[in-house]
This record gives sequence, C-alpha cells and structure tokens, in this order.
Amino acid sequence: MELTEPQIQRYSRQIILSEVGGKGQMKLSKARVLLIGAGGLGSPAGLYLAAAGVGTIGLVDSDIVDLSNLQRQILHSTATVGMPKVESGRKTLTAINPEITVNTYHQLVDADNILQLFKEYDMVLDGSDNFSTRFLVNDACFFAKKTLISASMFRFEGQLTTIKPHAGYPCYRCLYPEPPPAGLVPNCQEAGVLGALAGTMGILQASEAIKEILGIGETMADRLLIYDALEMKFRKVRRPKDPACRLCGPTPTITNLSSDYTVTCTI
Repeated sequence: MELTEPQIQRYSRQIILSEVGGKGQMKLSKARVLLIGAGGLGSPAGLYLAAAGVGTIGLVDSDIVDLSNLQRQILHSTATVGMPKVESGRKTLTAINPEITVNTYHQLVDADNILQLFKEYDMVLDGSDNFSTRFLVNDACFFAKKTLISASMFRFEGQLTTIKPHAGYPCYRCLYPEPPPAGLVPNCQEAGVLGALAGTMGILQASEAIKEILGIGETMADRLLIYDALEMKFRKVRRPKDPACRLCGPTPTITNLSSDYTVTCTI
C-alpha cells in the first residue's frame, strides 16, 4: 500500500522530516490509539493525532457536552452542548481528517470492560480526572501489554509520563503505589484548571504518542515531566522502578483487575 497524492499533500510537512518520511506516515496510518476521555486532555491530543494521520482513534467517555467544558475541551462547541462528548468529538475529528476512522464508546471504563476495549488498540492515552481511573487504566495496560501515555493537570501545573513496563520500564504504581483516600485531592470541578494548560499537556501526549508509533526520539518511560504554567518552567525527574511494586515488581500481589476501582469524570 502506498500513499495517495492527496495524502502526500495533506501530510507533506511531516513527510519531509527525515525521521518520518513515507514509511513513517504509513506507520501512523496503521496505528490504533485509544483516548480515555474526550475532555481537556483528550481534545488537543485527539485533534493532533487526527491531523497527523493516525488511522484509528477510539474515544471513550460517558459524559455529554456542558457549557462549562468549552473553556478547555476544544473538541466541542456551543453547537454541540447536550451531545455525547464522543459523538461531538467524532464530528470534529472527521471534519479535520475524513480519512481516519473514529470509534466511539459512550460509556465508563471499568474492570469488566476495559481489557476488551484495549484489544483493538496499540496504545492508550489517559485523560481522566481521578486517581481511580488512572490506576485502572495503568493496571489494565500492564496486563494487556499496551503502551500508556499518561498526563494530568491541577490548577496551573501539569505532569506527563510514558508507561510501558512490558519493555522493562516502571509502571504508574512505581510512582504512586496507591490512590489517595477519596476526597483528599480535589478534581477540576473543585480546584479549577487553566484551560490553556489542558492544551499544552494534551499536545505533549500527542507528541509522545507519535514518537512511540514512529520509534523516534527519547522515551519518557523512565522520567516524569512537570510543567509549571505560572513560571513557564519545564523540568524532568527520573522515575525509577520500584523493586517493591505490587504490580510490576518481582513478587507482585496485584495479579488481576479487581472490581473496586471507582470511576468518575474526565478533565
């Protein structure tokens, strides 16, 4: 299979990059990426993955578009308020690139359905707004051997890391062994979030996903990127494996998905 003339024209600015080229563009067209959440992080990530020509994008979100979302969730518009976010997102992504396939899942992820969802995808991007979902997604990616690009944000600060313990790197539990007690850490509805921060972190997720698909650049799988929007500072810290990790350590005590993950909203 070769690129068509319209495809060459559409993707010309990245095809001319020696690290991408025609072969890289074909890799992108064959890639299948699942987005957990069509909100603040999933919106910019999805837009740039679609624009880059990632062939299949899955959107998982149980929510509908609310007016309060539009400050940061740029997949949606005033015209789609009241519409399921996954359908609003599909409409926007296919308008940008009608060549791609966008699969929609208007549902919550839980321990019963998440592994089945993951079967159809090569990579997962987590844009959820709560620790329970993040731990569920991390654990499911571990068991399914899927690369996970995880990002989070709080007020004016964002964090990003790539998680692929199947390649010998640490998992999310190596950084955060257990979810904090319920109610200890406020979500975006309670603490607020800078809308442009969502754009920055979601675009970084898309960039890391594209790098992983193409096999270029340095991986973030052993580091954590921290971004302070108020100070305009980025810093990277090492993220070593935890030899006592209950999931990816040598003597794991977590050997399957339990049913006690409490799932709530996306950012």
